[in-house]
Amino acid sequence: MNSFSIREIPKLIISILIVFLAGSVGTIYTLKEITTWYVSLPKPGWTPPNWAFGPIWSTLYVLMGISLFLVWREGLDRKDVRIAILIFAIQLFLNVLWSLVFFGTHNIFGGLVFVIILWISILINIIVFYRVSKPAAIILIPYLIWVSIASYLNYSVFILNP
Repeated sequence: MNSFSIREIPKLIISILIVFLAGSVGTIYTLKEITTWYVSLPKPGWTPPNWAFGPIWSTLYVLMGISLFLVWREGLDRKDVRIAILIFAIQLFLNVLWSLVFFGTHNIFGGLVFVIILWISILINIIVFYRVSKPAAIILIPYLIWVSIASYLNYSVFILNP
């Protein structure tokens, strides 16, 4: 593992900002719907409270940004790094797309389809990151776990709202 250099701070900040920028796009579709449409849906009793989603996603975005940084710092001259970053970008796009479909269009079934595709893309992301940087892959595991929970929640909401 390479030691951290102060000169890498801008790359780390950019990596985290990229993820938060994508997350903020998703939030545009989500935020107003949480207290209007989403709150009115029947949900399972184990649904996390609304206030928990912000801190959880913020933590995951920081981890995702650090993960991206750990791969990026290995050098864009490497083909495996470029492929890994492309896959990261695809799963990040799918993350935003899920928010648009589920919250933006109120399409619960479409959200379910996209969250399953997102889950698969995160798993692929972890695998390709592992080949470049084991720590980068490992710190994406909480993201996969949370999206697993979100997938089951999306499924449960779909079942409860035929």
